Amino acid sequence: MNIIIVGGGKVGAEITAALAKEGHDIVVLDTDPDVVKKLTDDYDVMGVCGSGVICANLIEAGAENARLIISTTSQDEINLLCCIIAKKLGARHSIARVRNPELVDQLPFMQSELGISTLVNPDFYAASEIAQVLQIPSAIKIDTFAKGRLLLAELKVDAGGKLDGMALHMLRRTFGAKILVCAVSRKDEIYIPGGNFVLEQDDHIYITASHPELLAFLNAAGYASGRIRNAMIVGGSRIAFYLAQQLIETGVSVKIIEIDHDRCVELSRILPRATIVCGDGTSEGLLVEEGVGHTDACVTLTGTDEENIIISMFAKSCGARKVITKVNKTSLQSMMTSVGLDTSVSPKTITANIILQYVRAKMNSKGSNIQTLYKLVGDRVEALEFVAGEQSKTVGVPLRDLKIKQGVLISGIIRKNKVIIPSGADLIEPHDRVIVVTTNRYFTDLDEILE
Repeated sequence: MNIIIVGGGKVGAEITAALAKEGHDIVVLDTDPDVVKKLTDDYDVMGVCGSGVICANLIEAGAENARLIISTTSQDEINLLCCIIAKKLGARHSIARVRNPELVDQLPFMQSELGISTLVNPDFYAASEIAQVLQIPSAIKIDTFAKGRLLLAELKVDAGGKLDGMALHMLRRTFGAKILVCAVSRKDEIYIPGGNFVLEQDDHIYITASHPELLAFLNAAGYASGRIRNAMIVGGSRIAFYLAQQLIETGVSVKIIEIDHDRCVELSRILPRATIVCGDGTSEGLLVEEGVGHTDACVTLTGTDEENIIISMFAKSCGARKVITKVNKTSLQSMMTSVGLDTSVSPKTITANIILQYVRAKMNSKGSNIQTLYKLVGDRVEALEFVAGEQSKTVGVPLRDLKIKQGVLISGIIRKNKVIIPSGADLIEPHDRVIVVTTNRYFTDLDEILE
């Protein structure tokens, strides 16, 4: 697919890396020649130096024949204008990165009148991911399928815990809950496990279940699953605003610490039910004074990865029950587990995954389109949600009789409002939402899971 990416910052670079891996023909357009050179060298893509709102630059980048343009600069209006111009030049689809909530609300008009395919708001998606984890704080990460009907939870097996040393086929018999362990990360190895697989301490396991069944399993397996009642957010960014909104709506008491006085005044105006503290979130004294050691959740959302990590480490040492850290640098993400910080969020990675999902759906012409895509275990595992087409070869055949590729597991089926944790006797019916977890990559259609 011919794709133009406007803006080579953190988000643009992440999207370039993800799409380049999948073999697309990419042209990067940025005003900084050093940025263009780095991306073209690192990912073997084409580059054009210049503004994305100049027709000549878009024409040079190939807008007339582009299947998709993605504009990811730091300015919402620039992104919208890039997409509008590119569409007029002939680009078939367009995605604009937009962070202003007032502009995001205009999507229906932009789609119908301006030809913009969709908007991506990294801050909102990051806040939503954090809020999902805070609903089930014993999980490291929570992903959702079928509008929240099925959850995919990442858990760590504690040394000496109830799961340590247990074979997977014993889980349902022992704990009663309808869950499925669909992937296990052990040191540097990834497993799509069978029933005889035995869990060990420090394994990271990925479980599919409905919300009630997951809570029942966590309680039975010895994981604390009490709800979050109060949260401290360090940093008053747009992510903090969206997160506070979502938490307050669910009855959580929210306190935001922000160093900039003008931003504090603005947050007080737009979040009247939150407590806003004007101060330095890196100050040990301030954090202690504001009760970091007694908070149910501490979320660090400053603009600096290193600050977020240090504040999170301090909050954890003080006794904060759940700590979530915003980190964009991939190199830092891999170090966090070693210092006891399991749960992190990366807006650029979330955005890249959403765009990958969109691109794969547009590549599909067979009728079993991707609805949702998540990357797990450092991009080594994918979890995908397909809608089964009427002509799919997977329809009407017991799962045990399907010749499924190695490294693939059908991990859930949603039929209307019913969640099915599948066994070998279950069938896929047309229009079912089918959840697939796999170590294979680049699937665009449900039938591709078959040999």
